Parts: sequence; C-alpha cells; structure tokens
Amino acid sequence: MEPMIQIRGARKIFQEDTPSPVVALDGIDMAISRNEFVAIVGPSGCGKSTLLYMIGGFLSASGGEILVNEKPVSAPGRDRGVVFQHFALFPWKTVMGNVEYGLAEKGVPRAERRRIAQKHIDTVKLTGFEDTFPTRLSGGMQQRVALARTLACDPEILLMDEPFGALDAQTRRILQEELLEICEREKKTVVFVTHDMREAAYLAERIVVMTAGPGRIKAEIATHPNRASEPLEVERTAEKVWDLLRDEVTKAVHPSPAPSESGTA
Repeated sequence: MEPMIQIRGARKIFQEDTPSPVVALDGIDMAISRNEFVAIVGPSGCGKSTLLYMIGGFLSASGGEILVNEKPVSAPGRDRGVVFQHFALFPWKTVMGNVEYGLAEKGVPRAERRRIAQKHIDTVKLTGFEDTFPTRLSGGMQQRVALARTLACDPEILLMDEPFGALDAQTRRILQEELLEICEREKKTVVFVTHDMREAAYLAERIVVMTAGPGRIKAEIATHPNRASEPLEVERTAEKVWDLLRDEVTKAVHPSPAPSESGTA
C-alpha cells in the first residue's frame, strides 16, 4: 500500500519574488502511513508549522509535491482536520454550536448533526457543558471543544499544531492520554507538531527531528511500541531527541553572522 501522506522534495520560500527571499523548508522527503502517529520537533523557526499547513493545503509548496491518498494537495479538504494551539473557537457559540459548526457547513441536517456533535462532546468528556460558552471554560476544556469540533467532521488525518502548548502540565498530560485513546479507537492518522520532546516521545510512533532554518529533516526516531506504559523508555527517547536537537537549537538561538562582502567576519 502507498503511504497515506507522501512529501517529495517539498520546499517553501516566503517573499519569493523579492530581493530578500526566506527559505523556510528545503527538500523535505517524508512518508506517513495510514493510522500512524508522527510527531515533528525542531527549534523555533525551523518550519514545523509551515510543513503542517502545507499538508493541510493552507500553504502551497514552492517546489516538490505533497500527496494525500495519492492525490496532490492543492487546497484544504475534509479529509484533513486541523487542531490549533489557540483553540480558534467562536465565542458567541456554545460548546454544542462550536462542535456542530463544521457539520452545518457541510449541510448535515440539524437532528443528525446534533447527534454527531453530542457523540464527540461525550468522547472528549464534556457531557453537561453543551450549552456553555467558551469564555466560561478553562483552557483545557476549550481545547477539548476544538478537538471535538474537528473529530465531528470525521477527517482521516488530524493535523495538530502544538495543541497542548498553552496548557498547564497536569491538563496537558490528561489530554495526551485522552488523545491516544481517541486515535486508537477512531483509527486516525496524526501529524503532531510540538516543542516538547517528552510529549513527542510519549505520543508518537515516530519522531521527525528538523534542523534549524531552512528546515530539513535531520533524523527520524521510532519510539517504543508501549510508549504510554513505559516512562523510562519515554525519557530515554526524549534524551535521544535532545541529543539530536541541541546543536540545532543553538544555531537557532545564536545564528552565525552573514559573511561580509570581503569574505571576512
């Protein structure tokens, strides 16, 4: 079987037609299988989120190609759902209204979309909060709503951009556990961007480590199959990721000065 997601020589250049183009990604090759959970880690500015949005169809590639189910990605699609770090909920809609939103846009009849939305509200353990507005919810609860809204549209692929990055450690751990349960039960393919090495080691079956910008793939690490029940293995994997990342983070924080015209510093 062909991989579900194929990325071949993908490049992304911002300000491409200006005197100062910015190469964000350069020559990304990656294949992701159906139902696989892949985490992408790298220093700030390495293009992790850019790659995610290219898979989602929100950004076009400057070179190379990205295919989902063997079809080139040219725009967002219902087969791909995105969960952002900052929730992106409609404050004037209730929990039920937010979760129903994508279904309403698809033209799902009211009774059916209410049934589907309720199922996913129950899945993320927000039963009883259907009529609550987002401003009355904690950050963790708001992220549950965002996840339920995405799941309600039943995408094959979940694209998650640091979805737990703004949450406290305890809430983050609970949502990590629940995400694993949901993905196992609903058989989703997940691409998960994070700065947190332990989060990547805990959640993912494979970790893709990126270089400092322009982003390239430095290494890929397969995690322990019983990652959720092997804390020592998670720590070992996280340390392995950090060993690969340390130099890249240093480059991102302390970039080398550009050479002068004379070739001297």
